[in-house]
Amino acid sequence: MQSNPFYHWRTNFFTGLAVVLPAVVSIALLRWIFGTVSNVTDMLLVFMPARLTHENAGQGPMAWYWSLFALVLALALITLIGHSARYYAGKQLIEWVDQLLLRVPLLNKIYGALKQVNEALSSGNKTAFKQVVLIEFPRPGVHTVGFITGDQNPEIDRKTGRKTVCVFVPTTPNPTGGFLMLLPANEVIHLDMSVADGIKFIISLGAIAPEHRAAAMRELGRPPS
Repeated sequence: MQSNPFYHWRTNFFTGLAVVLPAVVSIALLRWIFGTVSNVTDMLLVFMPARLTHENAGQGPMAWYWSLFALVLALALITLIGHSARYYAGKQLIEWVDQLLLRVPLLNKIYGALKQVNEALSSGNKTAFKQVVLIEFPRPGVHTVGFITGDQNPEIDRKTGRKTVCVFVPTTPNPTGGFLMLLPANEVIHLDMSVADGIKFIISLGAIAPEHRAAAMRELGRPPS
């Protein structure tokens, strides 16, 4: 059977696929990210003549090099804003724009929600992911990795009659979406892995073992799975 030409072709094909696929997926993902981001950053060039920035004398899509220029311009502007935010005048201007956006009907709901999420996920904020935990979800006996985001819920504790914690259960492999659950503190299993390891574990679909687990497996003389 092993001398069958089809067998050798299939073996070589899947071996080559295993080598090429990560590179192809990475390039495709990079192109998708660039295309998605450029849809936003291209607006920075809205005041330039379309016949100059777009293909087919302004009738086609924006040329890739102009999209790249818009992306670099956006990065420069973001850096400039970040630099300005370190000084009093920049802080006052940002606060003024912030208050202006919060007064626009409908936009204020979207902007306010996104601002709260951004503050909650920022590394320097006390309400960021605090610890990696296991919870029984979506049914008893099945465990899911989650992150404690808060444990100070006086009204909920008072009305439920027990201490509760907020646990965010992200989806995989995209951890930006998920579920917020309020669980009794005694039903949450605390893990030793760091938040960074927890995020890697979720994004990799469980393929990347946390460092402490890999070290323990090495001590036992077994390769980490």
